[in-house]
Amino acid sequence: MRIAVFGSKAYDRRFLTAANQASCHDLTFVEPRLDDATAVLAAGFPAVCVFVNDRLDAAVLEVLAAGGTRFVALRCAGYNNVDLRAAERLGIAVVRVPAYSPHAVAEFTVGLMLALDRNIHRAWARVRENNFALDGLIGRNLHGRTVGVIGTGQIGALVARSLRLGFGCDVLASDVAPDPALEAIGVTYTDPTDLLARSGLVTLHCPLTPATRHIIDAAAIARARDGLMIVNTSRGALIDTAALIEGLKTRKLRGVALDVYEQEADLFFEDLSNEIVQDDLFQRLLTFPNVIVTGHQAFLTEEALTAIAEATLASLSDAEAGRALQHRIGPEVIRSGPPR
Repeated sequence: MRIAVFGSKAYDRRFLTAANQASCHDLTFVEPRLDDATAVLAAGFPAVCVFVNDRLDAAVLEVLAAGGTRFVALRCAGYNNVDLRAAERLGIAVVRVPAYSPHAVAEFTVGLMLALDRNIHRAWARVRENNFALDGLIGRNLHGRTVGVIGTGQIGALVARSLRLGFGCDVLASDVAPDPALEAIGVTYTDPTDLLARSGLVTLHCPLTPATRHIIDAAAIARARDGLMIVNTSRGALIDTAALIEGLKTRKLRGVALDVYEQEADLFFEDLSNEIVQDDLFQRLLTFPNVIVTGHQAFLTEEALTAIAEATLASLSDAEAGRALQHRIGPEVIRSGPPR
C-alpha cells in the first residue's frame, strides 16, 4: 500500500523503515504536518500516517477523500485531533496505536516529578556555570507524600503503582472506572475535587474530551491544597495555561512540569531556536524557575517507537488485505467518546 507519512522526523523514518521490512509498504515521508494547506500532498495515496499535532478536521478529511485516501493511521493513542464523524461520513477508516509503551510515558512522568521536586533542572544549569551553591535547591521526599493521579488507564495505573509500591506514597486516584488491582495495593479512589484538596502533587493521565478540557482551571486551582505541584504528560488542553500562570504568580502552586501544552501544535517537534516565538503564554511559563517544560517527548524511547511503527504498519497491512481492523476507531467511540 502507498502511504504518505506526514510530519515525519528522522526517528519516524528510522523506525518505520525498519518495521516496513516485514510489510513491504511503499512509504513516502512528508516533512510538513497535515493540515488544510498540505492535504493535497496526499492525493493518490490510499493511506496517510499522522501524529498528534496533524490536523484532521472535516475540511482536511474531505480533501483526503477526494484524493483517494481511505485509511488514516495514527501513530499515537490519542485521537482528539480527528473529526471522527466526518471520517465515518466520508468512508475513511481511522486506526490508532492504543498501547505502544505505557512504561515509556509512566517512567518519564516519574522522572519529571523527581526533577521538579528536587530542582534537578536548576542544579544542572548552575553547575554548567561553575556555581555549586545549594541555596534555593531544597526539595522534598516523595516518600510519605500524598500524590493524586487523575486517570488510571494503562499509563496512570503504572504511575500510581510506582508511587505506591516504589516510593511509599499515599496515592489518591480519580477515574470513571476504578481499578480493583490498584485498590488492592492501597490506592484510594475519590472525586477530583477531594483529590486536589488533599494532594501535594497531582499528575494527569486522562484523555482529552469535552468533559476533561481544562480540568485544571482557575476554580480547580483555587480549591487545591496550597503548594500543589502539577505534572502533565497527557494532553495539553487538560490545563488552562492562563490559570496555571496565575497560580504560579500567587504561589498557590509550588511547581509545574509539562511535557504537553494546549497550543503546542505551533511549537513542538520543530527547531525554533532562531525564531521569535509569538506565544506569550508559553514564553511566560518559561520564565518561572519552578517550571519544567519538555517538548512532548515522554513517548520517545526505542521500545515505544518500535511498537508504534510495527502496530501502525500491521494495521495498514490488515487494511490492504481486507482483514478486520483491530485498532479501528469505530462508531461506538464516536457515540460514547474516548476510552480510558
